[in-house]
Amino acid sequence: MRRLLLPAVLALLVTTGTPAPAGAAPVTSQAPVVTRAALDPALVAGRGAAVPFAEQEAENAATDGTVIGPDRTAYTLPAEASGRRAVKLAPGRHVEFTLPAAADAVTVRYSIPDAPGGGGITAPLEVTVNGGHRRTMTLTSQYAWLYNQYPFSNDPGADLLHPDWWITECACVPAATTPPPVVARPFRPGHFYDEQRLLLGRTYRAGDRVRLTAPAGRAAAWTVIDLLDSQLVGPPRVEPGAASVLAFGADPSGRRDSAGAFDRAIAFAKRARLKVYIPPGTYQVNRHIVVDDVTIAGAGDWYTIIKGREVPLATPAPDGSTHTGVGFYGRPAAEGGSRNVHLSGFAIEGDVRERIDTDQVNGIGGALSDSTVDGLHIRHTKVGMWFDGPMTNLRVTNNMIVDQVADAVNFHTGVTNSVVAGNFIRNTGDDGLAMWSEKAADAGNRFERNTVQSPVLANGIAIYGGRDNTVSGNLVADPVREGSALQVGSRFGAEPFEGRLTLDGNTTVRAGTYELNWNIGLGALWFYALERDIAADVRVSGNHFLDNTYNAIMLVSEWSVRDLYAITDVHVQDTRVDGTGTSVVSARAKGSATFENVDARNVGAVGVNNCGSFGFPPTGSEFSLTDLGGNDGGWLAPWMVPNTITCDDRPPVVPPPPPSPW
Repeated sequence: MRRLLLPAVLALLVTTGTPAPAGAAPVTSQAPVVTRAALDPALVAGRGAAVPFAEQEAENAATDGTVIGPDRTAYTLPAEASGRRAVKLAPGRHVEFTLPAAADAVTVRYSIPDAPGGGGITAPLEVTVNGGHRRTMTLTSQYAWLYNQYPFSNDPGADLLHPDWWITECACVPAATTPPPVVARPFRPGHFYDEQRLLLGRTYRAGDRVRLTAPAGRAAAWTVIDLLDSQLVGPPRVEPGAASVLAFGADPSGRRDSAGAFDRAIAFAKRARLKVYIPPGTYQVNRHIVVDDVTIAGAGDWYTIIKGREVPLATPAPDGSTHTGVGFYGRPAAEGGSRNVHLSGFAIEGDVRERIDTDQVNGIGGALSDSTVDGLHIRHTKVGMWFDGPMTNLRVTNNMIVDQVADAVNFHTGVTNSVVAGNFIRNTGDDGLAMWSEKAADAGNRFERNTVQSPVLANGIAIYGGRDNTVSGNLVADPVREGSALQVGSRFGAEPFEGRLTLDGNTTVRAGTYELNWNIGLGALWFYALERDIAADVRVSGNHFLDNTYNAIMLVSEWSVRDLYAITDVHVQDTRVDGTGTSVVSARAKGSATFENVDARNVGAVGVNNCGSFGFPPTGSEFSLTDLGGNDGGWLAPWMVPNTITCDDRPPVVPPPPPSPW
């Protein structure tokens, strides 16, 4: 099913309303407020994925609960919420949404407490429409609540995983400190949220009221509701003439493992040159389904669900995996990879509750050339889609990837001439979208018109080396810690940047996080020269940086290599900056950049915080700026160019006002 924005939703995008303040008296009625990334959709028009649902933030709905936030402090419930606010319900309390358009399905993003010893709990959430039609969702925190240092733990009482690492909490290396510091437990809790989908059983009209109630006397001491997405799903899709997995013994009830039936259906379809069809149902699959030269279509991602357990391996696999689980994988690149694979119209639900980086427990994996992945819904896997090249000509379109332990999509090692477009991503445990040119350059790829919301660690979109790649038209909101909306980084053993890197027409919202290891705030766009120069032709044009927590653009090298590596040939033009907690540009490296038609307002500190590489020579900063004209708002004053030192290592943060039409 293609993810098109409902016309009725479009008509309501201009709806406005007054959010309920924290601790307010119960709100008994509220007009529907439709948002995108918790903003007026007009502010992000033309950016991000076109989605089939209407997003409504809980803080804009009627409730007798308590609004929490806004707060961007990592390890807090508001920081990981969309828009940095949510509604907390005590048992017996509710939040009620008014449907802005006809809908027969809802998605609820929520958080409930962990079990005292970790591992999660379950708790009911009552769903009623217009006071009746009662349904019950079973919420769980079994896929949430990670703690401690990388690669994290499910145990809230665990000691430090790396006592030999420096931590900001004591500004020390605990193992090398006498007396040893007392470290609070749980240490660095995070990844609080999960989401559930529910078919309502019939179509409801615009104006009908969907109430979510945390029942009294049940397991959860509190329930936080972040948002509700509502949509009209429509009927399941049928593929006449295809090879149905049911004919080969697949069990749509999910009671029996269907992996063998899937293999048999694929083998038959390849011989007969047919599609494989997966009818409505929930199918249990607990290992990889290897795909090559085959088309597999489901009835739609609300109807066809491929679900599996994470299974321990008796001995580690050659690639280091200690577990397997549900996933569709191309053949490894070392074996020639797979080609002509087309996957569409189903959901993949994994069972990954911890991060083990060697495990291949991803929704889609391997090497897929001349292939397409369209209209999938993937959750509870380690990575939604991790591709190991070399491979070429892959299109990843119109998918929804949520609640991941690590990335949503990663192009790793020699992926070329491929496109990731129109995808919606929320609640990843690492980069939302990444191109990682380890050992071989990713080249000629495009990330375009995707929406990435609330990555709880790292970046919305990250480019690590490569040649002639493009990031265009994306919407990235609410990164939580140790990352940015957009990162350009020479790190993780990546090949150099070559040719032209284009960052065009993107919008970032409430971006730039606190880097706890450096004790500084990052930019919404973060250039990071750690392992080599960033010296490609970098074109940053037509981007909007909205409500930046710290600065809009940061260029930095690691302190230990600040005299070795530079960031040069960066060109910023036709850009708008609406609100910065500190500066528009923060330069903490040697190098250069040009600026043309960059307009800024509501700037919290000096427009350019130019520290260069901290040598402070009498000739000025080691980083130079060229004013090509048209830079409005007073942020780039004549006296600042080319390289006046304006360094404030940790400037005070002035929270900007909410963004508004330009």
